[in-house]
Parts: sequence; structure tokens; C-alpha cells
Amino acid sequence: MKKQYAVIGLGRFGSSIVNTLVEAGHEVLAIDSKEKRVNELEDAATHAVIADATDEEALKAIGIRNIDTVIVAIGNDIQASILTVLVLKELGVNKVVVKALNKRHGQVLEKVGADWVVFPEWDMGERVAHQLMLPNVLNFIELAKDYNIEEIKVPPNMSGKSLKELDIRAKLNLNVIAIKSKGRINISPSPDEVVQEGDGLVMIGEKINLHRFADFE
Repeated sequence: MKKQYAVIGLGRFGSSIVNTLVEAGHEVLAIDSKEKRVNELEDAATHAVIADATDEEALKAIGIRNIDTVIVAIGNDIQASILTVLVLKELGVNKVVVKALNKRHGQVLEKVGADWVVFPEWDMGERVAHQLMLPNVLNFIELAKDYNIEEIKVPPNMSGKSLKELDIRAKLNLNVIAIKSKGRINISPSPDEVVQEGDGLVMIGEKINLHRFADFE
């Protein structure tokens, strides 16, 4: 399902998110106060604009209120990132994801309304973008260009069914290599193993098939 995103701050972290989301077929509005950074991404992003993200009127003018999720990836300016979150939440943006420079900065961002605070030291841009697109994906490892190992949360409609009943391999060509449930992991589960909502299925397969499985609400 195609979604609309905006990324504010086009440094290394922000650019990585823009490129990953665009490659997955989503619409991305790229925003930065520096013309050079905007120019570098104008061909990659759906739209790229120069704007001061702390300016409420500027954000209104570019239609930020119509965006599903806004990622604030501003560099080292802590004050600007905090003000930007305040403005975005006042404008009614549903989901605001923010890059934090340290734990204290992250605590302040949460208090002013950030929905998800990420720390680039731990969360690569690609990983953040992946989890934005597929919130049911708990973790992933890229094996090759088209293949991943992913831990995906069991959706409600699959709860109480065995692996045999789900028949994931036949339907999606995915192999379940483990089940994580209540802090325990079952390696090489049997076909009769029953899964419950919230369990993590660790699967290996093509990214497109993993996306199909993970894109359950």
C-alpha cells in the first residue's frame, strides 16, 4: 500500500530514509533549509523543497498536514528539532518520527509529542524506513538484494492456527525457521505448532513475499 511521507533534514540519515522509502514505491516529500541538500535529492524524492521546518506558515504552504508520517532528521540543532516537532503536532500531523542526538534529547522530544524517537547510533536509516513501512516487522537481516530474514508479528487473523493450517510456504514461498513467544524461541518448529497473536515468526524468503505477509493491519 503506497503511503505519503515527509523527511525533514537531508543529511546522511535523512537521505537514507528518503531513498529507501522511494525505492519501495512510496511518495516522499524531502525538506531541508539548505538548497544544496535539496538539489542533491530532487531527482530521488517525489518532491524536494527548501523550507525552514520551524516556520509554521512554511510547513502549511507545502501541505505538511496532508502527509501520513513525518520524519524529522535534523542534524545537530537540538532546538530546531524540538521546535519542528511542536509545530508538526500543532498542525495535526498524525505520526512524527524524530532523530535524537542523545538520551536527554530523546526524553524532551517525547514530552513535546514525538510518536517515535530514534537514535542513529543504533537505528540505521534503512532500518527505520523499513519499520515505518511495515510496522508488524519486529526485526530483519538483509541476506542479499532480494532476500531477507525477518521476524514478523503474527496478526490477529492468524492467531490460534497451526503452521500447517497457515501453509505459509505454499502460499507465499516463505520458510518459518523459528517462533518467538513470551521471551522463548522455538527453532525449527513442527507443522503442528500453533501461533498466537503477537508471537514473532522468523522467516526467510524474498523481500516481496515477506512484505506481503507483513502488510497486515
